[in-house]
Amino acid sequence: MIHPDIDLATSLFTALDAATRRGRGIERDSYGAGEQAAHDIMRQAAEAMGLDIAIDAIGNLSMTLPGRDRSAPRILIGSHLDSVPQGGNFDGAAGVIAGLSAVSALKQAQVVPDCDITVMAIRAEESAWFDIPYVGSAGAFGLLDPACLAIPRFDDGRSLEAVFTAQDFDAEAIRTRRRLHDPATIRAYLELHIEQGPTLVHAGLPAAVVTGIRGCKRFRNARCIGAYAHSGAVERPFRRDAVAATVALLHHMETVWLREEASGADLVFTAGELFTDPAMHGPSKVAGETHFVLDIRSISDETMTRVAAEAREAATRIGEAYRVTFDLGATSDSRPALMDLRLRATLMSLLDQPYEMASGAGHDAVIFAEMGIPSAMIFVRNEHGSHNPDEAMEMVDFTIATQALIGLLLDFPLEASR
Repeated sequence: MIHPDIDLATSLFTALDAATRRGRGIERDSYGAGEQAAHDIMRQAAEAMGLDIAIDAIGNLSMTLPGRDRSAPRILIGSHLDSVPQGGNFDGAAGVIAGLSAVSALKQAQVVPDCDITVMAIRAEESAWFDIPYVGSAGAFGLLDPACLAIPRFDDGRSLEAVFTAQDFDAEAIRTRRRLHDPATIRAYLELHIEQGPTLVHAGLPAAVVTGIRGCKRFRNARCIGAYAHSGAVERPFRRDAVAATVALLHHMETVWLREEASGADLVFTAGELFTDPAMHGPSKVAGETHFVLDIRSISDETMTRVAAEAREAATRIGEAYRVTFDLGATSDSRPALMDLRLRATLMSLLDQPYEMASGAGHDAVIFAEMGIPSAMIFVRNEHGSHNPDEAMEMVDFTIATQALIGLLLDFPLEASR
């Protein structure tokens, strides 16, 4: 059995922490000094291994172990190196380091793969800095709206184009929607990532295979309109209480979630924002208006569509009962991305404790799957969630997941099926 190069992985995690920790948390700002420091660390490690190095027009770093047939479609192992402000050391970086750890192990064992294996450090997956998701991966396939070049960085106001220019990257690649990578040349995309919730911790499991990445239907600008009134002077039958009606709607949607769960459907539901007008509300007032968000996520488009339709029906019915009007508005939608069935099955066979779960957060694998590239993800147990300084992935769990990744590279399915 070929084991991951954990000494290399440990040294890379340590180097990243030393270079990018700012106070309690990690600062690897997208297209900034922190992300660039991380790319430099990975590139230096890859060069020391003798890997082929390439950087595309928008800064994605490819580190390639040549295969027997250099013309054959290659296998990509990738993830991002940027972080949210005051994030943790493992989100994103674990996937790049797992790829280098796996490739290093193959080189040490003198294994020459059938095709090239490329470890890809993808730029700017986090939308925290520019409010644009998947800049590196979507940009690599010419998918970004050129208008994104004008979007300012949240902290200093510099546009994405200005940041590109300062780092000698090519904004024209985005402006002209130039495709920097051809999907036909990519056999598969593999991504290791820390789990960003508590499922594996509570299950007592070190790793899981990802079934798919949830899509989202979000009522971003929902409102309930009633009437302001004196809290002591208006009896219940005469009230048009926007807060009470909104709470009733949210309670109903919670029962929908429970029902869908009981039927075996994949669903998560959140009301991430709920507020009254601070210029109008008061402790002695019946609230006449609320603003809120309904966030519906699933790996099934059909489930999301069904639950969104139920939200609209319930809003009409509850509005009539409470003498208010709901305006849920349009949904902003993102499609779910299902992982490749054959790759999932192979990864499951390589885990001593096989377990599958959906990903509720977005990942670069979404873009590769949308491009028709067979894609797979493996999660690693991680305490305390992610996007905070307290991420706590254990190296023993990382080793188990990376070992499965190596097993997949050594026994890659001849074909992939969605």
